[in-house]
Amino acid sequence: MMYDSIVIGAGIAGCTAARQLAEKGNRRVLVIEKRDHIGGNCYDKPDEFGILVHEYGPHIFHTDLEEVFCYLSRFTEWNLYENGHQVVANIEGRLIPIPFNLNTLHMVYEKELADTLEKKLIDAYGMGSRVPIMKLRENKDPQIQEIAQYVYENVFLKYTMKQWGQKPEEINPQVTGRVPVLISYDNRYFQDRYQGVPLNGFTPMFERMLDHENITVRTEIHAKELLSFNGHEIWYEGEKFEGDVIYTGELDELFDCQYGRLPYRSLRFDFEHLDQEDFQDGHSVVNYTVSEEFTRITEFKYLTGQKGAKGTTIVREYPFAYSGREGEIPYYAIMNPENEALYEKYKKLTAGIPNMHLLGRLAEYKYYNMDAMAAKALKLADKLIQSVTV
Repeated sequence: MMYDSIVIGAGIAGCTAARQLAEKGNRRVLVIEKRDHIGGNCYDKPDEFGILVHEYGPHIFHTDLEEVFCYLSRFTEWNLYENGHQVVANIEGRLIPIPFNLNTLHMVYEKELADTLEKKLIDAYGMGSRVPIMKLRENKDPQIQEIAQYVYENVFLKYTMKQWGQKPEEINPQVTGRVPVLISYDNRYFQDRYQGVPLNGFTPMFERMLDHENITVRTEIHAKELLSFNGHEIWYEGEKFEGDVIYTGELDELFDCQYGRLPYRSLRFDFEHLDQEDFQDGHSVVNYTVSEEFTRITEFKYLTGQKGAKGTTIVREYPFAYSGREGEIPYYAIMNPENEALYEKYKKLTAGIPNMHLLGRLAEYKYYNMDAMAAKALKLADKLIQSVTV
């Protein structure tokens, strides 16, 4: 069968682009996935105890993008969190809400001092503000500096060094700014309007997205087994391919890491099932910001809202430096000028291929939330469709 478009990778970027091309563009689309399943890192399935788990760590969909929410809602119902996703940090056995907010402030300091500090924060930044910790540390007021130092030492420093293997000062501000200090009483980890998970899991949602007569899915096969790049051309199974190719995988791997491997952080997940009804007092995620080698524990029954299963399943996350060894997964790009320059060298290798398009965290060496990734996939697919119809 001859295809009009080829999508490499069946995560949220690839599934969204493939569905849009097949449905709106009436294109025959081949989706290639090297894993033995679709869904990318959002893949979930029941464990042997019947508890729905996220095999590659917890994933929560959150967005203010109405278009994206409505689009994905065609393929799933939702378990939307009534009070938003809430995370606490275990600081020497005490659980406090994070991001650090005014509720946290009043838990850490006695009332009179907390009232004074609250007023200073509101006067300095405004109610409802999101202040990156590195910016808060620049404030000249000694009392605000005291708050900043508490947050830095107890919430950011050790957690960041575990997660990234670097100090916060060495990390791209886009990363450290993702979990700011909130000048509000909002305990939600995200402030988006829609927050939750697909009612029956991410995997069934992706299965429905790819369930279209114009879409063919091939799993457990590497793209380079089917595709080759010759100068300015793409060849599919020995024949020149004139259609569009959307690539969502690691860009350095596509070119055999000829300039060296792009640095990432990876994660090891240690799952454990416990013969008890509860492990974290109803908290779905507890971050360990000052102790332990792992960064957080997720208790899945509270993340997914699953009821009726016996016992509880948890997972501990251990970050480490990605080396490319068999079984390791590149999760987070380490963005700095040196690494971004290396990425650009690989990107230039695709510049002369007009029908090749890079999409996603790995292909673009960037961090994307799921909603932003879906929005970008829709935009790219629409652009490709319009380029033919114009």
